[in-house]
Amino acid sequence: QVQLEVSGGGLVQPGGSLRLSCGASGRSFSTYTLAWFRQAPGKDREFVTGIRKRGGLSTYYADSVRGRFSISKDNAKNTWYLQMNSLEPEDTAIYYCAMTSRGVITSQVRAQYEYDSWGQGTQVTVSS
Repeated sequence: QVQLEVSGGGLVQPGGSLRLSCGASGRSFSTYTLAWFRQAPGKDREFVTGIRKRGGLSTYYADSVRGRFSISKDNAKNTWYLQMNSLEPEDTAIYYCAMTSRGVITSQVRAQYEYDSWGQGTQVTVSS
């Protein structure tokens, strides 16, 4: 397993922006799938966005965040990011990063059980 460390949560007003970071310790991988999930109070944890490297790079987004959130990776730092813009109160949740060294098939990128390394959660609160 890889150790993941999350940073960047906090309180932001509606319409604001935040960037979360997830740093991975240890070796780099030629194939991987990285993702962000979130869990709002009283709700199940849900997929937010993912990025897969298997040959080329592919990105995936939940419909609720498409066009507002973006995922990216800095290979030099072995860190990936979740840029969140136009935040809404409904985005309030604990956000988790996750990864696997496998290039998960497209239909399974949203499945939590595919990921074997998880970071600690970070609270994102969107409120005026």
